[in-house]
Amino acid sequence: MEKTSSISHRLDEAQADALAAGQHDNPFSILGAHAAQGGTVFRVFRPGAERASVIDREGEVVAELSPQGEAGLFTGAIAGPLQVYQFRFAHGPITWEEEDPYRFGSLLSDLDAYLMAEGRHYRLYEKLGAHPGEIDGVQGTSFAVWAPSARRVSVVGNFNSWDGRRHVMRRRHETGVFEIFIPGIGRGETYKYEIIGPQGEMLPLKADPMGFLQETAPSTASVVSGLVEHDWQDQAFRAKDRDWQARDKPVSIYEVHPGSWRRGDGNAILDYDGLAAELVPYVQEMGFTHVEFMPVSEHPFYGSWGYQPIGLYAPTSRYGSPEGFARLVDALHAAGIGVLLDWVPGHFPSDVHGLGQFDGTALYEHADPRKGFHKDWNTLIYNYGRVEVKNFLVANGLYWLDRFHIDGLRVDAVASMLYLDYSRNYGEWEPNIHGGRENLEAIAFLQETNERVGEYYPAASTQAEESTAFPDVSRPTYAGGLGFHFKWNMGWMHDTLDFMEKDPIHRRYHMHQMTFGMVYAYSENFILPLSHDEVVYGKGSLLNKMPGDHWQKFANLRAYFGFMWAHPGKKLLFMGGEFGQSAEWNHDQSLDWHLLQHHEHAGVQQLVKDLNALYRQVPALYELDCDPAGFEWVDTTDTDNSILSFIRKDKNGGPVLVVCNFTPNVHYNYQVGVPRGGFWNERMNTDAHMYGGSNAGNSGGRRAEEVSANGRPFSLSLTIPPLSTVILVPES
Repeated sequence: MEKTSSISHRLDEAQADALAAGQHDNPFSILGAHAAQGGTVFRVFRPGAERASVIDREGEVVAELSPQGEAGLFTGAIAGPLQVYQFRFAHGPITWEEEDPYRFGSLLSDLDAYLMAEGRHYRLYEKLGAHPGEIDGVQGTSFAVWAPSARRVSVVGNFNSWDGRRHVMRRRHETGVFEIFIPGIGRGETYKYEIIGPQGEMLPLKADPMGFLQETAPSTASVVSGLVEHDWQDQAFRAKDRDWQARDKPVSIYEVHPGSWRRGDGNAILDYDGLAAELVPYVQEMGFTHVEFMPVSEHPFYGSWGYQPIGLYAPTSRYGSPEGFARLVDALHAAGIGVLLDWVPGHFPSDVHGLGQFDGTALYEHADPRKGFHKDWNTLIYNYGRVEVKNFLVANGLYWLDRFHIDGLRVDAVASMLYLDYSRNYGEWEPNIHGGRENLEAIAFLQETNERVGEYYPAASTQAEESTAFPDVSRPTYAGGLGFHFKWNMGWMHDTLDFMEKDPIHRRYHMHQMTFGMVYAYSENFILPLSHDEVVYGKGSLLNKMPGDHWQKFANLRAYFGFMWAHPGKKLLFMGGEFGQSAEWNHDQSLDWHLLQHHEHAGVQQLVKDLNALYRQVPALYELDCDPAGFEWVDTTDTDNSILSFIRKDKNGGPVLVVCNFTPNVHYNYQVGVPRGGFWNERMNTDAHMYGGSNAGNSGGRRAEEVSANGRPFSLSLTIPPLSTVILVPES
């Protein structure tokens, strides 16, 4: 082929100047190869090059290009077509070859565009973000980002000297998405988006909202990673009847902050593989059914514990790669342990590299600060009424279930999403269209999320941290509920902890705090949470909330755990509580594992292990957690002695007796009514010596006498240990 000067290939000066200044918003219309009458026009913008030519697939030069101006623009033409080509550049004696990013077609299909416009592209992560791959035999990475109000969007990184003029993206007007395939870019390459806003202003460089990996803080660039690649070995685990949202299954959750559960030498944070090696066997030995990880989505401020995320699609690189997180989940599944993930669609920080004012407008956040800004946390609030934002969030929840095999999502700060007046004074919020305080858009978003989870992952569980009396949080959406499977019982937690903090001498006046939870126990499907929030910000550890001397603190904690495991509701315990961590949780250091050398701490740990085992072995302790047929009080009137007794029942009516003593007094020959005769085994006594107790008890059990008590035909004459919970199960 020959170069022909008769074909017009030079740009007019205005276009050339705009290209050189980085102001041209559609370089695909002028750069690359374009058919012209009589041949093909080639234009390439390559700052730093002195010479440029076009070569064919055999490496033969088919056209020398002419420079236009001094900024790096080269143009030329050949007679006839040439579809497969490269550019060869030279600077002094150095030559190199590059594929042309402007010769590749659109990346999004018409169906993708349609679903995005509808807000129903639930695999959005397969299209947006950075995806390494091959097009027309060329290796590279496809980039796509939503920025509808931007004048221009470019991908920048070390590969183009962070020069936004080099890889300006194609605008897809029907979606507001910008896209480009950049040859030669592979995994591990750092990048950001350079965006010119609607008024022509240059915005701060932005990380990829759909980035699958980010640099480790304080660096903020996205890293080309692609969707996680892992050879999953959990097929047998997932094939079992793992109905994680079922109300009649035992659920005992161990809440973990990955960076401070345990640390290595020199206070080094364990990576995902280190956690797999140490956390998995520990949780398995302790008998928890699930691990719940505090948010692992990338977050710029470590002290937010993940609750102020920016990279919703990126497992934090503080602990390793996305593949490492996948290996951790796989290892937990291999041990038969379900994995729950804290998910934060309620707010995001305003760091300049993040989502705030992403394209120069309030894109992800609500423009009205009365709806778009949290004063409490100094964070921005998503615009749940915008279909693209809702799609971004719903797809993110599904992403963790899909790509990382997560078994359920615990949604953080639901109350802050539900109410327009959340933490706002009069005049600082705007009522909804009905004049109410409910955030109708957020409600619709939560309902859609739960519906899509149920549609695509019917065995997965969703759980709401919701601290108000908002109705029907854990009821189906078709019945007008939010559609969660479970709700954290914050009222139970506050009431019972407040009671336990009181000196036993005063507890007789506050027994209602231990019983009130049963008034509303079946209004929702509840989880009883003793979470990280209760052991930070000066609240002290669970152990140090307990009153009394050293021995009584441990006895109180053991009695409380016994009460919790016997009470209707699924269980959640934050790490460290299971061995009586003394100090308040500190995210910058390991839990105090050395305390286990002391008998009382090891005793609490053994107690929790045994409670988990008993809980899973005795259906009465979990089958009817959400059904009033599974519970009855025996006696709530013995307030003088601060003793409570109740019965749990399984689906066949099989009873379990629970007696709790919240004073340090021992009671002998204490009569408690039971529904049947025979021998009742003492299956749990939190005062047992092996747990650090005084070893008062019932020598393994008692035989029920045909003596009525508490309105029941039989009764047990029991020794009630000090500060204890005793659980008795009748022989079959």
